[in-house]
Amino acid sequence: MSDQQLLHLVFGGELDNLEEVKFRDLDKLDIVGVYPNYAAAEKAWRAKAQQTVDNAHMRYFIVHMHKLLDPDGDGKF
Repeated sequence: MSDQQLLHLVFGGELDNLEEVKFRDLDKLDIVGVYPNYAAAEKAWRAKAQQTVDNAHMRYFIVHMHKLLDPDGDGKF
């Protein structure tokens, strides 16, 4: 079992249109949370996506923060 944290951010918001990722109002972004692995992030993402299924413009995303923090994957800054 690895103790490595592979952080993931789940967030969402209402899009201007369905053709691009441009949010209607950045002040209304829903920051769901930061999760220690993809499985936990996906569970949160699915729950939020299901809650907003009636709004076609609402989208949630999973950001692989660990790839932003350590782009070459060597575990060092």
